[in-house]
Amino acid sequence: MKKLLLAGLFVLLVFPVLAQENNPLIVKSDFQNQKKWVDSIYDNMTLEEKFGQLFMADIFSSDPKAKTDKLKDLITNYHLGGVIFSKGGPKRQAKLNNEFQSLAKVPLLVGMDAEWGLSMRLDSTYAFPWNMTLGAITDNKIVEKVGRRIGEHSKRLGVHINFAPVVDINTNPKNPIIGNRSFGEDRDNVTEKALAFMKGMQSAGVMGSAKHFPGHGDTDMDSHKTLPTIDFSRERLDTIELYPYRKLISEGLNSVMVAHLNVPALESQLNYPSSLSSAIITDLLKKELGFNGLIFTDALNMKGASNFKKPGEIELAAFLAGNDILLISENVPKAMEFLIKSYNDETITEQRLAYSVKKILYAKYKVGLNNYKPVKTDYLLNDLNSVIDDALYEEAMDNALTVLKNDRAILPIKDLQKKKIAYVNFGDASGEEFLDELKKYSEIDWVKSNSLSGYIEKLKKYNYVIIGFHKSNANPWKGYKFTQNELVWLYEIARTNTVILDVFARPYAMLDLKTTANFEGIVMSYQNSKISQQLSAQLIFGAREAKGKLPVSLGEDFPLNTFLKTKSLRRLQYGTPESVGVNSYKLKKIDSLAKLGMREKMFPGAQILVARKGKVIYQKNFGYHEYNKEIPVKDTDIYDLASLTKILASLPMIMELVDKKELSLNTKLSKMLPAYKNSNKADITLKQMLSHYARFKPWIPFYRHTFNEEKTGISSKYYADIPGKDFNVEVAKDLYMRRDYIDTIYKTIRESDLNPRLRYKYSDLPYYILKKYLENKFDKPLEVAVQENLYQSLGANYTLYHPLSKFSKNRIPPTEIDNIFRNQKVQGYVHDQGAAMLGGVSGHAGLFSNTNDVAKIMQMYLWKGFYGGKRYFNPDVFDIFNTCYYCNEDVRRGVGFDKPQLGTVGPTCGCVSMTSFGHSGFTGTFAWADPEQEIVYVFLSNRTFPDSTNRKLIKTDLRSKIQEAIYEAIDY
Repeated sequence: MKKLLLAGLFVLLVFPVLAQENNPLIVKSDFQNQKKWVDSIYDNMTLEEKFGQLFMADIFSSDPKAKTDKLKDLITNYHLGGVIFSKGGPKRQAKLNNEFQSLAKVPLLVGMDAEWGLSMRLDSTYAFPWNMTLGAITDNKIVEKVGRRIGEHSKRLGVHINFAPVVDINTNPKNPIIGNRSFGEDRDNVTEKALAFMKGMQSAGVMGSAKHFPGHGDTDMDSHKTLPTIDFSRERLDTIELYPYRKLISEGLNSVMVAHLNVPALESQLNYPSSLSSAIITDLLKKELGFNGLIFTDALNMKGASNFKKPGEIELAAFLAGNDILLISENVPKAMEFLIKSYNDETITEQRLAYSVKKILYAKYKVGLNNYKPVKTDYLLNDLNSVIDDALYEEAMDNALTVLKNDRAILPIKDLQKKKIAYVNFGDASGEEFLDELKKYSEIDWVKSNSLSGYIEKLKKYNYVIIGFHKSNANPWKGYKFTQNELVWLYEIARTNTVILDVFARPYAMLDLKTTANFEGIVMSYQNSKISQQLSAQLIFGAREAKGKLPVSLGEDFPLNTFLKTKSLRRLQYGTPESVGVNSYKLKKIDSLAKLGMREKMFPGAQILVARKGKVIYQKNFGYHEYNKEIPVKDTDIYDLASLTKILASLPMIMELVDKKELSLNTKLSKMLPAYKNSNKADITLKQMLSHYARFKPWIPFYRHTFNEEKTGISSKYYADIPGKDFNVEVAKDLYMRRDYIDTIYKTIRESDLNPRLRYKYSDLPYYILKKYLENKFDKPLEVAVQENLYQSLGANYTLYHPLSKFSKNRIPPTEIDNIFRNQKVQGYVHDQGAAMLGGVSGHAGLFSNTNDVAKIMQMYLWKGFYGGKRYFNPDVFDIFNTCYYCNEDVRRGVGFDKPQLGTVGPTCGCVSMTSFGHSGFTGTFAWADPEQEIVYVFLSNRTFPDSTNRKLIKTDLRSKIQEAIYEAIDY
């Protein structure tokens, strides 16, 4: 007792009054009102009320009524000063918070452990990246934004102090309790990140608390279970463990949490917890480091402290050592009784008591408890799970992903047409989001096996293997190690294959790898969150660059700050609307319009995609393949693109030839195809044809010429229901046309009359001609040439003619029940009759695809011929084609591309720039790109099913209304 008395007197002598200089609890702009409020509250307190302020009790919002009632009793009868909330849910916590506050004479100081957000303790709340992940980011402003957002969430829920940031420097990879909760092992990086986090959080009006003083990073024991020893010299502690505290204190740190540690260099008593040590708290933290903010014990029910004193004694020791708030006392009534007894026998003086209680009251004023307001529960979950949070998480993770190894520049993956790629999933968590995202860039096969021999055999046919190591993302303490089997399999697969290893786990997992010599690429993704998986896939394919630095050392191969930057190949990214200046809530209008379209039976289903600034920000599917609602529309379904084929197949091939100077806009048809030399079309130029300013007939109903004499249906003279030597042009299921009739089609086009007057008239006929020309030029079928020259290297693996050669029917929404020509449901075969009669392939129709692939090609146009590390044609070539040459003649068209309306009626919403371009398709498809706003918009549907006379989609102009909604959603 004598020792405790002396300690109390020492505190009194060193800290007789609350210091104003460098005190983070003082509101300088309002100090007089703050002081007046504090003094008024204190002067009217009973002794019991004063001691009650020292205690912060814990509660789970998920606790039963018996426990919450017990806490209410502590508030009412023991005048509790604060509450620390733990596990539960936000709505229940808000309700309890308001109940507890209503019982308190002096508003409660509410705390939480929310190191990576409220999700550390609560369900239905947002989890931001863990500190180790943030430690890999080189831009500390991003960390500051994370800190602020966590502060805003905390404040919204009525939390006044977040026990964060963790400033422990994790120099021990075997640390069982810190690990991912640390920013890393480098003191300067940890300090910078902790300072940024603190500034962000405190700027939101929530107090920060650096922990675990004097430093918990270099131990292999958990203070929840025992008393860890930090057995280093004072010089080492000053250099490493204490370094962050000095910096944060000088920058206005509000509070410090003192750990339960045995630190012989700072405390002479054997195995004496730092949380009870006046040498560590008073001498070092307060006097030497000059800290005037609140000081919290770590939880007093932890074994690191509770093993040493009985209830009451431990609280007294902690208080006399210099702590202000006694966190989670095992028995508040007994502890208070003991403290009051100590006060009465003068072990605790009035001045010592006033010093801490007034600090607590100053803190309460600082966080606004002088004007307490209950937590509003309306829209609480929405506010705690905002699109702003998704955008910030994306930004943080984008800057954290780290490439550790990149032999022969394997990352990012280039030349997709040469790659056959397998994905292998190791670990005990899902890699589904990773695989789905990889598939957006290339064809990826998920290879599975229960044995090493099985893997080796199955992987023989692949030249790239991506191995994802996926571990639980539930919290930072979850397991992170490879199994022994996985280690052996990794080595053997890497020995026989070209391997990219992506680690979605704690970096220390890499320490179990004895060698990485055979791995060509290694990516550290830190966490197995959905966004981490998606962004990592984007990095692997060059849509994003690697920017992160390794925050810990992983043996000789990967030292601290390992950092290999990768180049962007300019492929589509996928992310949040807010990250490119678009409002998510306003974009939801698209959902309403699409649902209206289905309700009004404009189409049975649709895919809609929006990209801005090279990033897909909206990609949704609506409805079903048919009105029977049996097969819902999915991302991987493919639609008949109809006339989009013109700009997605024929046009890029023509642009390539113009780029190579093998063709120009002034090239005449007679030069392109000698068969047209003596025709009425000989002098028509490419520019005129593709601008629809060449007097061509709009279309020729070739299929009608093959009807029987009664005109009741097609003639057996031209068709058979089984293929044969002569009948080998597949027009539809079980329907084959005579091969020689194709010549008749081309002859009919060549000999067709021209319109008598030169004016704008949309026509498909030029694209029949271009098919013939392109096949002659490339000496291969159009469907082969466009695959080899464009789609394979783009990674447009869902774009093709003859879709049934690769995809099953249930992946292809039907386009019509044709009762006139083919007498069947048209599904997997081109809807356009003329293209069908050419065997499903033409320059104007026949292409099938999904929104993602169409967006790739449109984005390639926006980037003026560049995509995925490859230049398909030069920028000036694109400009040549994206020009309206006959606008003065009331022709809005570019060369191949449709353009915005010149008057009030046209293909767009009228809100797009005049440099924008695109096309629409008869089946209910639309693709448009705007260089000025960097927008790509794709709409795919089968509005022609079951009846192609259904024009509701066109009459309502729904596609343009959706386009208008996109532009209305642009914030900047």
